[in-house]
Amino acid sequence: MNALVALCHFCELHGPRTLFCTEALHPPSPSPSSQAGAQVPGDRDGDRDGEGLTMKANSSATQKEMCEGCRSLPASHPGFVSIDDETGIRFLSHQHPRQPQLFSVVRQACVRSLSCEVCPGREGPIFFGDEQHGFVFSHTFFIKDSLARGFQRWYSIVMVAMDRIYLINSWPFLLRHLKLTIQSLQSTALKVFDNEQGVCPQRAVRMNSAFSPAVFPHQRSGNAARSLTSLTQHPNLWASLHSSFSWLLKACGSRLTEKLLEGAPTEDTLVLIERQTEQEEEMSCWEGAEGGASKTQRHLSETELAHNFLSDDTKLDELPGPKFRSLRHLRQVLGAPDFRQLAWHVLMGNQVIWRGADPVLIQSAFTVLKSLLPVGCVRSVPYSSQYEEAYKCNFLGLCPDVPVPAHVSSSEFTVLVDITSERSCHIPAVREDDISSLYQFTITSANTQPIDRGPALLNKLEVALCNENLSVDVVSHCLLCLKEEWMNKVKVLFKFSKVDGRGREDTQKVLALLGATGPGEEDNVRLLKYWMTGLSKTYKSHLMTAVRGGERSPISSFSE
Repeated sequence: MNALVALCHFCELHGPRTLFCTEALHPPSPSPSSQAGAQVPGDRDGDRDGEGLTMKANSSATQKEMCEGCRSLPASHPGFVSIDDETGIRFLSHQHPRQPQLFSVVRQACVRSLSCEVCPGREGPIFFGDEQHGFVFSHTFFIKDSLARGFQRWYSIVMVAMDRIYLINSWPFLLRHLKLTIQSLQSTALKVFDNEQGVCPQRAVRMNSAFSPAVFPHQRSGNAARSLTSLTQHPNLWASLHSSFSWLLKACGSRLTEKLLEGAPTEDTLVLIERQTEQEEEMSCWEGAEGGASKTQRHLSETELAHNFLSDDTKLDELPGPKFRSLRHLRQVLGAPDFRQLAWHVLMGNQVIWRGADPVLIQSAFTVLKSLLPVGCVRSVPYSSQYEEAYKCNFLGLCPDVPVPAHVSSSEFTVLVDITSERSCHIPAVREDDISSLYQFTITSANTQPIDRGPALLNKLEVALCNENLSVDVVSHCLLCLKEEWMNKVKVLFKFSKVDGRGREDTQKVLALLGATGPGEEDNVRLLKYWMTGLSKTYKSHLMTAVRGGERSPISSFSE
């Protein structure tokens, strides 16, 4: 993250001062000149230049105006350096930034954070800044000091960055972790304050001493400005702050990442964002709530379901045992007729039940079959010890001894895949990849409708799967394009039938225009209606808002 963290202090003698500063130095991108023998990242000459700038700032006329409270590290101190091995970023800490232009930016942020830009009570977070001098997240706080005016000194921790949106989005993260650092400093200083007050109470001493405005700052044991190290009695204070600030810069930079999207986000992306938002809201509601074990278990299962699309592949790669690797692999194991029957039920929105003793194999089958559907149409229970109704899940994995209710097994909207083991002590050992030699698959369904005509998406997919010249990755991209094509048709049909409320005759004309009529028309229409349930809430609300705006616009233009 291109930001800088600084600890600032309001000195009673010299006003706002920067005490300690940590900045991140990114390694320069390789160039022909650097490869030919120019300076490389980590070159000692570059480090010495940076140290020289800092030393010049510390040894200038400003250094003469510093008192003990304004100084953190002596001018001869080399500062602190930490290197991130993963990214090559160096985190440098000293009293002032290494670059002169940053010195003025941090100086201005320090002055504003300890003078005019403060929240009510003078203690707490605040945000300010502009495009020219950068944006600042500032958190002011007090440190107890038995010799200070009012028995406390004023400090602030500021983070300066040029990216306003990034800094605002990081507000909760920064506030949470800066509070930990501030509370640690305050609690340590409070112990020192209590010990000093126990030895010599300063309130009574001040009440009995003669008051003189001219010498008041020097009446307190001749030390009007005490260093933060003296206030906390922490021998490694600055090294500790360097570690804390370096971690904060690294964690804040890796917390939010930019992702390049080519064109508008897909429906799958919108649905995943909505599910993530709902999960975070649900987790925040559950935090601090007192619930039984059953509620906690229920919450965890829903959380796991929300992340099935993001974590299934990683989990399956780590688990041992035979697994389905792709749609083509599944088709080879089941056979072309059984695969078409199973894929047809998936595309039509029927409940697909796999029953067997190998949960990893069942989960791998679901991962492969889920690629046929939009994310919003998938509700999965990978493995369960009891039957779950179709409205809860359209992919259900069951233990081998779990019975399927009679009304479910006799329904045409359900397909059951029973897995039986073929391995025995008389069969020689076979490879785990050879699923056909290990298991037998029996597919049963009460559906009597012909499935050889459509839908058109399945027909095109099977053509791609049969073409051995196409690799698995090419078939996956082909399926992605087919899904996007049919999702666009779903959007048109949703807008025409649900939003505009057109009649059946007009809807039939739109279906013909979309190419959903002809052979397999019934399956095409059924697929389109089922996939409407997978549209994101964002798209639906945007569509309704646009329609309402379009209804008002003719009235407003007529009145004008």
